Amino acid sequence: MNLTNQTLVATAVATLLSAAAVTAQAADPNADKEQCAGVIRAGQNDCATSTNQCHSHVTVDNDPEAWIYLPKGTCQKISGARIVQVVDPTPASKR
Repeated sequence: MNLTNQTLVATAVATLLSAAAVTAQAADPNADKEQCAGVIRAGQNDCATSTNQCHSHVTVDNDPEAWIYLPKGTCQKISGARIVQVVDPTPASKR
């Protein structure tokens, strides 16, 4: 294989890897985030709890069910916060 063919193959492989990374990120835009609960101000929650329908409907501060998305590693640094795993019913296009 000559240098031109090697360059072409290397470029093609790099393009495929980049496309795969973009696709993976687009598939889960919250992959680098975590759901953090227990320290959310009233009206600032990201999604539903057992007592409300969805975004911004929590009426009290620090509702134990109310959560927001934060960058991974942030929630554990907040006093009184805890990481939760809640199925977010919000369509991905609206998160």
